[in-house]
Amino acid sequence: MSEQVKVPTMEELAAEGREPEILFWVGCAGSFDERAQKITQSFVRILNDVGIDFAVLGKEESCTGDPAKRAGNEFVFQMQALQNIEVLNGYNIKKIVTTCPHCFNMLKNEYPQLGGNYEVIHHSTFLQQLIDEGRIKLSDATAFNGEKITYHDSCYIGRGNDIYEAPRQVLETLDSELVEMGRSRKAGMCCGAGGAQMFKEEEEGSKRVSQERTDEALETGADYVAVACPFCTNMLTDGQKGDERKEKQKILDLAEFISKGKGLE
Repeated sequence: MSEQVKVPTMEELAAEGREPEILFWVGCAGSFDERAQKITQSFVRILNDVGIDFAVLGKEESCTGDPAKRAGNEFVFQMQALQNIEVLNGYNIKKIVTTCPHCFNMLKNEYPQLGGNYEVIHHSTFLQQLIDEGRIKLSDATAFNGEKITYHDSCYIGRGNDIYEAPRQVLETLDSELVEMGRSRKAGMCCGAGGAQMFKEEEEGSKRVSQERTDEALETGADYVAVACPFCTNMLTDGQKGDERKEKQKILDLAEFISKGKGLE
């Protein structure tokens, strides 16, 4: 990240005897994937701009165990989860915000049975809360005025956790036109990464899942495809490759829409 982006760690705050308002759980993708790092940076810019008191775990953050659990390795999942819970409880963490639906689902729904009880919020909901509170304000003229945007529902925040309105309401603040794909909301289609599919070879078939989904996005005539998941971002970008028509559609995370709309980048 650039020097202008402040990212305090829990270790630093604990040394000062402070506890942040929220812990920003970055996730593996947001930490190590080059494309997802841009989403992380955009969200941090928003947090700093709004004045949210936050921190990250940094090197103390480990994978939530989602890929291991989805691939059927419950033992590895529990090892990873218990390690994270020990760190989180050691810092007395109460509220977690994450840009990754996979991390969100694990921390919210799987960790409590192992002793990890926290208020967990996906960044789509958190951004909408900040907008409702008047803490995020966009000018009347943003880079997205009059543009057509279609939103891809992530499985883990959509069907998995019934979050459909918050991301759409965030996009509505951009003064753009929201156009829905043929399959959306509860009938939305997976990008192809869910269930640990991101980490295995594709099975034989007539068409890749990511290509099928980007075909649907193209049919809307939208200028942008909005996403709220780093895995979806990568899969849909991959589904565009080699098709000039698809590549004209820009894929951005909700945090990037708001950060660019506020002129933070």
